[in-house]
Amino acid sequence: VGGRDVRGYDVNALRDAVGIVLQKNLLFSGTIRDNLKWGDPDATDDDLWAACRAARADEFLSRMPDGLDTDLGQGGCNVSGGQKQRLCIARTLLKHPKVLIFDDSTSAVDTATEGEIREALAKLTDVTKIIIAQRITSVMDTDQIIILDDGRIHGTGTHRELLEKDSIYQEIYASQMKGEED
Repeated sequence: VGGRDVRGYDVNALRDAVGIVLQKNLLFSGTIRDNLKWGDPDATDDDLWAACRAARADEFLSRMPDGLDTDLGQGGCNVSGGQKQRLCIARTLLKHPKVLIFDDSTSAVDTATEGEIREALAKLTDVTKIIIAQRITSVMDTDQIIILDDGRIHGTGTHRELLEKDSIYQEIYASQMKGEED
């Protein structure tokens, strides 16, 4: 991380440098603003909206009765799964992590929204992004893809390299992209 072996970091500093967005995230009771500020308690409204735009949460927030001050209900029961994921992405972006781990964190959003989130993430600099995904579209533009088979590394490379040489990647690509090419 930052060009240094992680074993050389203080464990608390290392943990603070990592932001994780899971497939099933937790929102707390309270307002959207309260939930986002867990990422940065000092965030201004401009900061909150910038993170929401990057996570494509601004689209549905603009329709909420009280915007950032809308009450989420217990555990975020007033928003859909995809909306929860986008709010959790925004919250994590507000942390400004050095390492960003996305564990299938766009699985509940449509592919167009996922593409917009990927575009926003691509603009982040000085951040190592680790994306764990089942959708080929989530990883096609990454620097390196690692294919796992039964917990073991089966292949590594770019999208193009894996399409040429990795049978598992080829099979996943064929099954997911079939409709795209028709």
